[in-house]
Amino acid sequence: MPLPWEFREPIQGDRVSLDLLRPHDFDALYAIQSDPEVCRYLLYEPRSPERVRDVLDRDAAATRLAAPDDYLQPAIRNSAGQLIGTMYLRLASVPDKAGELGWLLDPRFQGRGYAREAAGLLLDLSFGELGLHRVFAELDPRNAASVALCERLGMRREAHFREQMWFKGEWADTGVYAILEQEWSARRA
Repeated sequence: MPLPWEFREPIQGDRVSLDLLRPHDFDALYAIQSDPEVCRYLLYEPRSPERVRDVLDRDAAATRLAAPDDYLQPAIRNSAGQLIGTMYLRLASVPDKAGELGWLLDPRFQGRGYAREAAGLLLDLSFGELGLHRVFAELDPRNAASVALCERLGMRREAHFREQMWFKGEWADTGVYAILEQEWSARRA
């Protein structure tokens, strides 16, 4: 793996790009992260403006992958440059060449393939330039949209942990989906 790796340039897709978060993204990010429906399956409750500002500052500075738990949280931007969501790529293990993938999309832009394209860009980066072997996603299996996205990306369900965590006042399950480099390459061929 060519580490350290630094996020320096936007990653361009057909309809979306992945780019660094910027201070002017605050309003759009706050609208997403304060929405109770968006947060329903996330590990946090709807966020206050102060918390979103702190998270924006923290995640905008996350540009380098060098050691386990380093992460990127790039903005998903549409062709007009508008923030429509964020992606997440965490370096889970250097020796095992493993990463974790996640996403958050403004509900106004869901169902149009933007998350799939953005996730595909991060998988291309993960298995290409970064040289990862395996990428996984952990999610609440009740989140049908995220499960469907994993399946559209070719990720397979590897685990379903029943009542694994106390989550927002109830026991919740955790699903794990994953894809290997050779599986992603075969899909892209």
